[in-house]
Amino acid sequence: MEKVERIKRSQFAEFLDITPSDTSKTYSRIGKGVTTGSLAYNPTVNDEHYIDEDSGTKLLDGYAPVLGHEQTAYKGNPVFDYVDSLRKKRAIGDDAKTTLLMVYIYDKQSEGVYAAEEQDVIISINEFGGDAGNPVSITFDINFSGDPRVGTATITDGKITFTKQTEQEAE
Repeated sequence: MEKVERIKRSQFAEFLDITPSDTSKTYSRIGKGVTTGSLAYNPTVNDEHYIDEDSGTKLLDGYAPVLGHEQTAYKGNPVFDYVDSLRKKRAIGDDAKTTLLMVYIYDKQSEGVYAAEEQDVIISINEFGGDAGNPVSITFDINFSGDPRVGTATITDGKITFTKQTEQEAE
């Protein structure tokens, strides 16, 4: 009988490049102040009706994933500080671009090595503020741009590196 394990949300880790203008990536884990975050795949499903059939045919033509977050503001948290800097300058275009690394800790490949996807993204700010007497929060979306780079993430001494899967490995 196969062993079945429940996957906790902490085993799906998201890391945001907080220095996108640098030549090397500085990934910081999204977590402090964030209590929920779900990836909406937003599939594009179209209908085609063929002349020899009475019923339509559904076709899945693509995805437009968005990862939404609401984060309580913690000054000094690298992800909050980066996203807040985008908000303050109302970043658009290339200034709103960075990279997201999604690490599937539940899919361990070997010691310290996990299945992962690296993705170009655009950060869009939705809301900032909150109710009187409560902490400030910021809501933002991480909008995927293009296709993911599939590979592995290695975590050693708190540092993370991504290795893209080669075409031969993908086959």
